[in-house]
Amino acid sequence: MTARLVVSLAGIDTRTLHRCADLAEEMQKRQVPLSLLFAPRRDGAVADWVRTRRAAGDAVLMHGFDHSPEPRARRTVSLARRAEFGALPAHEAGLRLTAAVSAMERLGLSTDSFAPPRWHASRGTLTALRRKGFSLCADLHGVHDLTTEGVHRARVLGFAQTERGETLWCFTYVLAAARTARRGGLIRLAVDAADLVRPGPRQAVLDAIDIARHHGATGVTYPEVLKAPAESRKASTGAVTVPAGI
Repeated sequence: MTARLVVSLAGIDTRTLHRCADLAEEMQKRQVPLSLLFAPRRDGAVADWVRTRRAAGDAVLMHGFDHSPEPRARRTVSLARRAEFGALPAHEAGLRLTAAVSAMERLGLSTDSFAPPRWHASRGTLTALRRKGFSLCADLHGVHDLTTEGVHRARVLGFAQTERGETLWCFTYVLAAARTARRGGLIRLAVDAADLVRPGPRQAVLDAIDIARHHGATGVTYPEVLKAPAESRKASTGAVTVPAGI
């Protein structure tokens, strides 16, 4: 089976736009499309750039609404509960999605694909997404086909938001991409624009893409993942470390 490579980019704002554009240029050289994780509260030059990238073949996924955590969440609760859609029941998730859909439409960036902040989506969120007509939700453990309820199982690969142990993080990132590519699996590389500030993570992203391509991986967007049969109807619950700010 041919390996598939998905590269997502989050953290797109006016301060990081030039770095995002630089990465997009590198992706074009490698013939790998980006999946842009976009929060609709941003507009202006950022929305213009995202529209341009979509016209060039990149995909756009709604990336939450305002990224505010569950109101009752405290420092002692899990990462999932501190994520915007990590613990919401279906009704509350639906209200946020309604507002986000309207905002995306006003920006000319309608989409039926969703990636929750911090990659955590509650069961209520998945239910709300189906009710709102979304076809895809990419979470921590896999890519949900919301139409068939199938799941393309694959862990997100990302960086920690700290320079501590950065060399090891980068090595692990590249090695995991290579291993998955050799096995013909689905490689999910998560990039936050903040990662691109540091030369180590930026180079690791490019190295991971290059080695995956060397092993025959084909660059695809998240919506294109759904074109292949899903491996399972239940997502894996294996642990994975991801960028906390995505």
